[in-house]
Amino acid sequence: APAYPTTDFSNPRENIMKILQRLSCSLLLAVSLGVSAAGIDAISSGDASKGVKEALTRGAEAAVSQLGAAGGFLDNGKLRIPLPPAMQKAEKVMKMMGMQKQADELVTAMNRAAEAAVPEAKTLLVDAVKQMSVSDAKAILTGGDDSVTQYFRGKTETTLTKKFLPVVQKSTEKVGLAEKYNALASKGQSIGLVKGEDANIEAYVTRKALDGLYAVIAEQEKNLRSNPLGAGSDLLKKVFGSLK
Repeated sequence: APAYPTTDFSNPRENIMKILQRLSCSLLLAVSLGVSAAGIDAISSGDASKGVKEALTRGAEAAVSQLGAAGGFLDNGKLRIPLPPAMQKAEKVMKMMGMQKQADELVTAMNRAAEAAVPEAKTLLVDAVKQMSVSDAKAILTGGDDSVTQYFRGKTETTLTKKFLPVVQKSTEKVGLAEKYNALASKGQSIGLVKGEDANIEAYVTRKALDGLYAVIAEQEKNLRSNPLGAGSDLLKKVFGSLK
């Protein structure tokens, strides 16, 4: 609420000016709230639902396309999957002992495994969009900046974990990564340096791949909300532009 000026009854002229200022603040607030509400209310449930579904489908497809390509994880400074923090110490030791190549191969294979798994997500993400209700769409439209991302995570994370695991496992087995990683992680876990969730290569890479997937979807959502006019779709401009 706006901070209203206090009233000084000893000065009638100043008192009138403060009252006018107070009325002006109230009017501006009412107009602001009215425009915001009118913008959202002017969108029909049908348009809102279609707009959100289009946004989610675009975000999902863009994320899968970006991360599922060669270098999608490995060449992305923000999403590149490293060894678990505790094992990064072992990586440094390997490099100091002249095992730079082996250490690099380990990280490269992990990221390639994630890139191979991501395309498995497309069908599930699109299915989650198709199953969305009108109330889901409205909640996403008027929710926080990460409501799209949270919707996807809630609807797909458990199933995608199961889908990703065998793909990651197949990729790591091809280069003998699982055996090398799990042996190293097992030693780290036995002395309390590696968390249990990070002690298995398949589980670790799957978790990081999903984190990366949802992170890219979140970035797509952020861009759409901040610049709906650049969405390239009249419907998206109309629906998300009403939130401005």
